[in-house]
Amino acid sequence: MSHFELKRNAFGRLVYRAAGEHESHEGVVPVRAFPIAAPEEGLALVSTDGRELCWIETLAELPADSRHLIEEELASREFLPEIRRIVEVSSFATPSTWRVETDRGDAQFVLKGEEDIRRIGEARLLIADSHGIQFLIRDVGALDKASRKLLDRFL
Repeated sequence: MSHFELKRNAFGRLVYRAAGEHESHEGVVPVRAFPIAAPEEGLALVSTDGRELCWIETLAELPADSRHLIEEELASREFLPEIRRIVEVSSFATPSTWRVETDRGDAQFVLKGEEDIRRIGEARLLIADSHGIQFLIRDVGALDKASRKLLDRFL
């Protein structure tokens, strides 16, 4: 990874400057290569014209201030609540209304059909609600027994 400076300008946009260069790039955007499978690895800083300015193997290799700015920017653009517990399912036929606890608070959504539950790897699931909002279950095995029992009826 090349060394660089990253800061916010007065308008809140990220500004990137590579070490030893005088030219700065305003409005850079962090883009994850594998946002679900490996969110902490493989990330590019991309210019406003879509050109990759910098490749970052892992967020952990960055200085704390740069890492914080990138994480802040990603959080403002990405919305992927992680389901921690399935509280209730209105019906085992679809469409059904699900009440869940997520890392961002309690939520309720409508599952249109079983096809809206997709496996991502061995233990991960991505669930799309009727409005297209994606919910992540990072590890089905980590859910409590009642949640797994409800989920199994749809898998």
